[in-house]
Amino acid sequence: NALEINVAANVQWGIATIKSWIASTYYFQGNIDLAHRTSLEALRIADESGDIYSQAHAYSFHGRVCYGKGNLEEAKEHALKGIDLSEKINHYYVINLANNIIAEIYFDMGEYEASQKHWQKAISIMRNSSAIPSHINTYKFAILSADLMKGIKINLESIYALYNKIKLSLYKSYTQRYIGEILLISDDSLISEAEDWIQKAIESHKKDSMMWHLARDYALYADLFKRKGDVSQAKEKLNTAIGIFKECGADGWVEKYEKELEAF
Repeated sequence: NALEINVAANVQWGIATIKSWIASTYYFQGNIDLAHRTSLEALRIADESGDIYSQAHAYSFHGRVCYGKGNLEEAKEHALKGIDLSEKINHYYVINLANNIIAEIYFDMGEYEASQKHWQKAISIMRNSSAIPSHINTYKFAILSADLMKGIKINLESIYALYNKIKLSLYKSYTQRYIGEILLISDDSLISEAEDWIQKAIESHKKDSMMWHLARDYALYADLFKRKGDVSQAKEKLNTAIGIFKECGADGWVEKYEKELEAF
């Protein structure tokens, strides 16, 4: 409805901004191809309008969608520009969004210090804006995951305490995969417990039809079976992840995991 109103009034900055939000909705649904087309259109309109407000949204959201595609370098470029533009207009939500996106990108690039820096920045912004505590606590899980990847030991009891502070189901589903990953990397003796958490994440994302996140769950599940030495199950879970990524239109992730499958 908002898009129709702005189109009828020919408000270009409004059209670009709302298209960016619509693209983000498609991303969460796992319709990455449609999200990419929509965010590219938003970016074009925002640049043509020359309006910094719509450009801040368009570059940030396009960064998210490119990340969903698996185009990490392109995602990084747009997310960093989104941060720069949103800081110029002091738009706290878009600053948070862009830092969230770049933190995820850096994590998947293996740049854990940079990832943590941007998660911390996002947390600081959200605290200052009285944001939802569940959202902030989800970011804390990402920081702990980066700590673990850097070889820093984590107190597992503190992880469960943090999870119990998260009240909203959407954020619980994110952190279920984080917990599974943390347990899996922490200690081989925790594999069974890690599997329970990964299965919880799969159930949550199936229920909420968050298909791109479901594919990430199955990719992590494949890692678990690989650690157990069960190659057959690892291949099966990875093939499931690849199939879902293909349905989503997440070409970069398909390529990444097909290479992993070949390595078996």
